[in-house]
Amino acid sequence: MSSEEIPAERRQVTVRRAPKYVPFLILGALVGVAVAAVVAFAIPGDESFDPGAVFGFFLVMFGAGGAILGAVAALILDRRSVKRQERAVVEAVPDSEPDDGTGQ
Repeated sequence: MSSEEIPAERRQVTVRRAPKYVPFLILGALVGVAVAAVVAFAIPGDESFDPGAVFGFFLVMFGAGGAILGAVAALILDRRSVKRQERAVVEAVPDSEPDDGTGQ
């Protein structure tokens, strides 16, 4: 080890697997859309209402409800990931060859 080399810096970091919220929101909304379609078209209803209008009404309700349930599921998984987090020690490794900026 030469006198001009700098010793590697060590840091303690927290490592955890956190969920991404957007996929949970989208999946919940899609499940809500599927449930709205089943409720509007598969279950017999009042003949005075158009099935498309009933589907639109239930689409808003079940789509929003599914997105909210997806967000709650992501929050629960996020809380569990905080409890299961681990500590790790990382060390910066100096470059063996200095970067001259030419990109070769």
